Amino acid sequence: MAGHSGSRRVIYAALAGNLAIAATKFAAAALTGSSAMLSEGVHSLVDTGNGALLLHGMRRAARPPDRTHPLGHGRELYFWSFIVALLVFALGAGVSFYEGVIHIMAPEPFVNAKVNYIVLALSFVFEGSSWLLALKEFRQQKGKQGWLQAVQSSKDPSVYTVLFEDSAALFGLAVAFAGILSAQLLEIPELDGLGSIGIAIILGATAIFLARESKGLLLGEPASSEVQKKVLAIVQDDPAVQRANGILSVHIGPEEIVAGLSIEFEDHLSAPDIEACVERLEARLKKEMPQISRLFVKPQATGTWERRRKAMAEASEEG
Repeated sequence: MAGHSGSRRVIYAALAGNLAIAATKFAAAALTGSSAMLSEGVHSLVDTGNGALLLHGMRRAARPPDRTHPLGHGRELYFWSFIVALLVFALGAGVSFYEGVIHIMAPEPFVNAKVNYIVLALSFVFEGSSWLLALKEFRQQKGKQGWLQAVQSSKDPSVYTVLFEDSAALFGLAVAFAGILSAQLLEIPELDGLGSIGIAIILGATAIFLARESKGLLLGEPASSEVQKKVLAIVQDDPAVQRANGILSVHIGPEEIVAGLSIEFEDHLSAPDIEACVERLEARLKKEMPQISRLFVKPQATGTWERRRKAMAEASEEG
């Protein structure tokens, strides 16, 4: 899990910042009676818990394979990422919406409104610092891909989850500021509750997007086309291989791929020759592509592979 050092740094920074911000927001909400500030406090508290869950998922995913999980525990990270998305929706968006409705139905005037603005300004600085760190780490991961494409193709949800949470937090702070300021200037306290509902909408949209991405990883996403091409090139390079027909792959972790290879071997090979070839392929892939954690080889005629590949393609189109 050495590759997760950057991810852990981003999560630790977000965790520390959110915990301090949550305590400050709750204190400000108690002093001023602001619904939007209370919603922001809940938001930061949920983000704190989410950071802890992501760290827990990374620790659990790092465990080695065992008898009950022979392919390893890599998908634990995907599971806890999905739980994080559910918490953002259920607790963050749900509580914010509830608080907004309550304060619209029973509005209360502000007390010590300046406290809200000071807390919002400090929160923006802290959240912005965490967001910049997450953005820097994600930029390194995405390479030349577009932002949305990078998220959709990423197999490591830890960094982009923090990035989206921090982005939602910054938008939430802007909405909270607008709600509090308009409620004070126009002397319409209901606008503060409306700001809380706006925060709920932002959190709900973020949660739905994160849940959708986590669902795809949990169900099993294949290795990138670049990785698949490199594996097939290595296999095809072996003298015992007549043709590397294709590969079926699935990520069980950000840097853990299970690959199944369809290979047509040279006709004159004996069983020991084929076994020696498979051992060579395993050794070379382990050296050049350590992310291939498990390799399965199926001797198969090219025609058989093509028929089955065509059948899978047709099934995908019908689905």
